Amino acid sequence: MKAIIQRVTKASVTVGEQQISSIGRGLCVLLGISTEDTQKDVDYMVRKILSLRVFEDDAGRAWSKSVVDRELEVLCVSQFTLQCVLKGNKPDYHKAMPAELAQPFYNAMLERMREAYTPERIKDGQFGAYMQVHIQNDGPVTIQLDSPTASTDPKQLAKQEKAQQRKEKTRPKDHNKGATPAADKAARRPDQDPSASSGAEGDVSSERDP
Repeated sequence: MKAIIQRVTKASVTVGEQQISSIGRGLCVLLGISTEDTQKDVDYMVRKILSLRVFEDDAGRAWSKSVVDRELEVLCVSQFTLQCVLKGNKPDYHKAMPAELAQPFYNAMLERMREAYTPERIKDGQFGAYMQVHIQNDGPVTIQLDSPTASTDPKQLAKQEKAQQRKEKTRPKDHNKGATPAADKAARRPDQDPSASSGAEGDVSSERDP
């Protein structure tokens, strides 16, 4: 799981012309859920988000208090694009959890956060909707957070990419018998948009080029 955490003076989510959620000072958290995420990732993220010391104390000392210490609000927004893997200049979202699985997973994480804090201080956007997220970053302070199972090691990512390429090369090619090597290579290139398999249409920043 990946998260972009921003300290804000205010933030809100609008769907169409309707504002569905808003907070004052606190944290705005963009969450990207991967196909590999489990309850351990949820527990880790909830603990870190609520314990992150990005606020000042009463004496003005920076980096001393968490959102819980200051009794502030948290606005969470599901954003599958955080699981983007670039193929050249084109984003690919095959690592994002499909929407039919991601929605209950995301809702369960919100409930876990509400149990760990004060329920009415945990707000969220609208899963699956095309949202406008308005953020007034305070500082600015922006922190990227990855759960331990989210691989950020370039070597590991390279291995995963090679494994994906090998998987594509081993797909059945009977329909290409008799084709030239160049034609066979062209036939193996998927015509469909790789992002279409993410199942997360309509989420924030989900508008894609045709």
